[in-house]
Amino acid sequence: MIAFTTLSIRARRCAGLGLFVTALVLLGCGPAFAADGAKGSESLFLAELVVLMAAGRLLGEVMARFGQPAIMGQLLAGVILGPSVLGALWPHGQHALFPDAPAQKSMLDGISQFGILLLLLLTGMETDLKLVRKVGTAAVSVALAGVAVPFACGVALGEFLPESLLPQANQRLLTALFLGTALSISSIKIVAAIVRDMNFSRRDLGQVIISSAILEDTIGWIIIAVTLSLAQAGHIDLKSAARSVAGTAAFLAFSLTLGRRAVILLIRWSNDHFASEFAVITVILVIMGAMALTTEAIGVNTVLGAFVAGVLIGESPILTDHIDEQLRGLIAAFFMPVFFGLAGLATDMSILANHELLLLALGLIAIASIGKFAGAFVGGKIGGLGWREAFALGCGMNARGSTEVIVATIGLSMGAISQNLFSMIVAMAITTTMAMPPMLRWALARVPMRKAERERLEREEMEAKGFVPKLERLLLAVDHSPNGKFAARLAGLVAGQRGIPITVLSLVSQGDKTKPGKRRAKSAGEDTAKETADDTKKSQPKEERPDTVDVTVRTHDVPTHEAIAEEAERGYGLLLVGLEKMRGRDGGFHPEVDRVAAAFDGPIAIVAAAGEHLDDPEDSALDMLVPVNGTEASRRAAEIAIEVARGVAAKITALYVATRTGRRGRGKRLRREEQAILDDVVELARQYGRKIATAVRADVAPDEAVIAAAKRHNLILMGVSRRPGAQLFFGETATGVFREAPISVVLVAS
Repeated sequence: MIAFTTLSIRARRCAGLGLFVTALVLLGCGPAFAADGAKGSESLFLAELVVLMAAGRLLGEVMARFGQPAIMGQLLAGVILGPSVLGALWPHGQHALFPDAPAQKSMLDGISQFGILLLLLLTGMETDLKLVRKVGTAAVSVALAGVAVPFACGVALGEFLPESLLPQANQRLLTALFLGTALSISSIKIVAAIVRDMNFSRRDLGQVIISSAILEDTIGWIIIAVTLSLAQAGHIDLKSAARSVAGTAAFLAFSLTLGRRAVILLIRWSNDHFASEFAVITVILVIMGAMALTTEAIGVNTVLGAFVAGVLIGESPILTDHIDEQLRGLIAAFFMPVFFGLAGLATDMSILANHELLLLALGLIAIASIGKFAGAFVGGKIGGLGWREAFALGCGMNARGSTEVIVATIGLSMGAISQNLFSMIVAMAITTTMAMPPMLRWALARVPMRKAERERLEREEMEAKGFVPKLERLLLAVDHSPNGKFAARLAGLVAGQRGIPITVLSLVSQGDKTKPGKRRAKSAGEDTAKETADDTKKSQPKEERPDTVDVTVRTHDVPTHEAIAEEAERGYGLLLVGLEKMRGRDGGFHPEVDRVAAAFDGPIAIVAAAGEHLDDPEDSALDMLVPVNGTEASRRAAEIAIEVARGVAAKITALYVATRTGRRGRGKRLRREEQAILDDVVELARQYGRKIATAVRADVAPDEAVIAAAKRHNLILMGVSRRPGAQLFFGETATGVFREAPISVVLVAS
């Protein structure tokens, strides 16, 4: 009760602050704005944006604190600022801030139209096609039934609408098609947000819900694009319909094949070659605009181009979290509150005072809800879901929210729906969206978890804390030596599991000096990394197999350490180094390795081959010894060892070196600790279907214990930490192992 009271007080404060900001702008600047409104005042335009952003953000905060989507607060802010509330309470003030002047409206309309494209870009980026493929039959059946049933209901309703709700009496079928499309799409953003809030995003049912919403969005936007192209033609005939369908099919076919590859290359090229700030964001926006213009040119609306651009951009392997947050921040902070605020401004809820229109609005809400629930429920049962799962699915698919408002706004601007029908659709979107979260939460809480699902969730939770799953790109600095080939092989084994791109910095050796080599027919490490990655990819289950593993070769005309530093600025998760001379004359690191490591500010793997790996670096067996001590560095090395073993079925042994004491109690505690550390590594391997042996050595110096155990293996993969100093130093244990080990050594440094 206390918490709810506190929440209510905060909500009232937020709402009060939003109204205060609005009133301040109106009272202080209203008269001047009214005078300039007819010619389009820039100061008035700025004030409109400020009010929409402030009111939308604050009311969005209020809604979020009550467990509702923030988007609904932004939409309600526009409704309050429009004719429904402010216009009824203070008409002069409302018209002063939002005059009917064409010039003023055109400025806001420009922001709104670009906002639609950005919102669809963001929706596309959140569309995970791999998840759809993984879920499969259930998602497809839910999406098809979930679109077909409400679409049919909407078209039927459109055929019986009174002529007063039609923009043009002779285009009833066009309005009916548009209404059917509007009723058939769910809001993937709101559905995904509620599923995440319930910790269901990785549950089997949660994936079906999100995947179904993704497919429904995709199908819906294709239908919208075709419907709008018919609206632009001004009439419906077989020729225009066939042209729209053919243009859409051709655009999708090109985009998902050659276009996908081109988008990935453009993003990578801009990330690697531009030195100015936010260059990748600019390239993403340009890609979006170009694809939107392409769909416009072939007779299909720009919305499809923006959505597909988002899908392709979201599949880029180097779309880092940082870039995603930058773009999302721009859209969420500015364009979303402005767009949804403008949609609310265009909504006149006062029409519901008319009993006939109120009944029609209630009927629209009922038909939309029943149609959507029935379609999703039937689709879930066809897809093999249980009653509880199908019921939860029907509840989740009923949220319209942002998607519905976007569709309605486009329809209003294209003349496919009337102003009154637009207001009714917005009312339906608000009602279904606010009703969905509590219904979905109630339904999801009653869905039991299966054993297989629990095991998968445990693995994914462990992955979320891991190092390897977060790798986006590998940098490989190698020459043509066996060390270089062995390092390239390890890079291919790590990258092949997840489709991680590899950039090869090909080097040539000249005595004790190593420098970047010129591009030749066979660059150092390129073939080994590519072939190993491709073979590793094929060993994965089909549903988890990456599409491709890109291997790019870089050449530089500067010394190796300078080339490494230049590449490091482009963003890499791990550098693997394999040079002809890894060890110096004293058995420690060669000076060139020191310089390379100093040039890369990030995780680095130093690869020094020995024994059979020197004779056959590309095909020899792997039997790995992984020293563990409970640190993050040792766990990181264990992760890489397990990832390598997944590709070639290599053997792994985890070694813990313990120091016993004479005190009985302390000795028992240490044994419990060492067992917990070993159990963690064994469980990590089990989650990936691998087995790992364990060993404990006591009362022996750590480096001596590792070297003694190495006689039964052929590779030591050891996690280490850099120590400060001019020379590369990982501590006495790592130094001793690197100098004395008779087998290959890989030091993974944080």
